[in-house]
Amino acid sequence: MKHLRAAAAVMASGALLFTGAVTSAQAAPAGPHHHTKGAPLKALANRDHLLFGTAVNMDALAEDATYRKITAREFSSVTAENVMKWETLQPQRGVYDFTQGDALVNFARSNGQAVRGHTLLWHNQLPGWLTSGVADGSISKDELRQILREHITTVAKHYKGKLYQWDVVNEVFEEDGSYRQSLWYQQLGPSYIADAFRWAHQADPHAKLYVNDYNVEGVNAKSTAYYNLVKDLRAQGVKVDGFGIQGHLGTQYGFPGDIPANLKRFADIGVESSFTEVDVRGVMPMDETKLNRQAEYFSGMLDACLDQRKCTSFTIWGFADQYSWVPGVFSGEGSANIYDENYAPKPSYWAVREELAGGRND
Repeated sequence: MKHLRAAAAVMASGALLFTGAVTSAQAAPAGPHHHTKGAPLKALANRDHLLFGTAVNMDALAEDATYRKITAREFSSVTAENVMKWETLQPQRGVYDFTQGDALVNFARSNGQAVRGHTLLWHNQLPGWLTSGVADGSISKDELRQILREHITTVAKHYKGKLYQWDVVNEVFEEDGSYRQSLWYQQLGPSYIADAFRWAHQADPHAKLYVNDYNVEGVNAKSTAYYNLVKDLRAQGVKVDGFGIQGHLGTQYGFPGDIPANLKRFADIGVESSFTEVDVRGVMPMDETKLNRQAEYFSGMLDACLDQRKCTSFTIWGFADQYSWVPGVFSGEGSANIYDENYAPKPSYWAVREELAGGRND
């Protein structure tokens, strides 16, 4: 835990502030498309058997040559930002469209990259035929369970052998650790989670199967709910391989300093972990202080992963600010990624690079 041990933290204005500044190497000025000479990020990560990934915007991949070049050069793993979600894959009942997902798989194959699947089951981005059918009662509970089984089975079989991880269930708990009152929970009860894992495993026996959520970086009520869920499922013989930590942080909030303890408790029960959607947003406009804090937060999460052998991948949720989801969801916030809108590496890029160059911590 190089940075977590070294970074002295103090409480000020309700936020955890790091006294460690970005190093001169991290803060080195860089013009658009600039890269230091030497290995790309994925090569540095590969030395320690860590997959270093990014979420991919398929429109940008098709239309932006620089985006495409950086995606291929820097990352060993790719995740579909949206095109493997239910509303895209099955926009009409029983009619599947794998076009965009297949395009990402083919891009990854041509560039020697692994692919994460995101996500088989979520309460958002569901097709209208499904949500309206449940709402008006035309889809019964028994029928809904069959629809869920058919979707998971069809999608997982389609990508069988092509993906190394699946986010099987996404965001199933509230902040207090209670079950999210989603369509799935309200109609099917908590058993839908075990069912989803069983069906995914039957369809693709070799893929690593994950739970995934936000605000679970450290030890808290929500991450403890996942810890207990995973222990319970595995005790029932349900294959659950990993705990996915999204890693959506903000510079205006404190850094969750007990990440190592959280990763360790999952490792202790035989479960691997991955950081799956990392970005660090800030209140605009950004300044040097915020950018340096952003770099510390990226570095701190990556350092915790490198400190835990069972942390197997680290994925940032997009790498270029112009394609970030943040401004559209968090009013007045942005600049969440490691490259700016002109593809100039930010201090967070240099912090990540330095962390990967340092390798595993044992």
